[in-house]
Amino acid sequence: MPSIAAQPYEYELPSDSQVALIVIDMQRDFLELGGFGEALGNDVKLAQAIVPTVKQLLEGCRSLHLPIFHTQEGHLPDLSDCPQSKLKRGKGNLTIGDQGKLGRILILGEPGNAIIPELAPLPGEVLIPKPGKGAFYNTDLEMQLINRNVTHLLIAGVTTEVCVQTTMREANDRGYECLLVEDATESYFPQFKQATLEMVRAQGGIVGWTANTEAVLQGLRSWKAGE
Repeated sequence: MPSIAAQPYEYELPSDSQVALIVIDMQRDFLELGGFGEALGNDVKLAQAIVPTVKQLLEGCRSLHLPIFHTQEGHLPDLSDCPQSKLKRGKGNLTIGDQGKLGRILILGEPGNAIIPELAPLPGEVLIPKPGKGAFYNTDLEMQLINRNVTHLLIAGVTTEVCVQTTMREANDRGYECLLVEDATESYFPQFKQATLEMVRAQGGIVGWTANTEAVLQGLRSWKAGE
């Protein structure tokens, strides 16, 4: 059976369903100076560093005609979909809804909430606005996956230990076979990224698999060639 060289063991590719790529929250608010990531005191250059690799992964999956999903964390302008517990976080910094250098922080439609231009969705790709950290919470992602007969998910984006890991765990609980692309995800804290990679593939892949972009694309090309 076609597979991707991964940890903790080979990630088998399906013979009768589809593989999709989900790119998590590659937004200006998290990657650029003046956004929410920097407002929280983080070095956004760490997250920026993966952009070329995410683009390589994205273009590779596009060339193979895989379903592609982009998520975008954000809230309605009146914040009616944002719980008070989330609004109160990060005392001493700009918080959700405040006016920042890139517009109102984490508000749908504001300049800072947009996906960075290098990774912008193309026509036919699905953009999933999400009010929470996980991509399945209060969104139609699961129905979109079901409609496309998707059973296997490749996951990339930021940040590894928060929105990426949350989405992967949500997907795992729903029966999806998940692979986290190691060099196409990043955290503001390198030790958090490493810990997440180890957690998801521990105990025989209790949450899923990990592999780098080169291995992922090589495996996908062989899989598609054999169809």
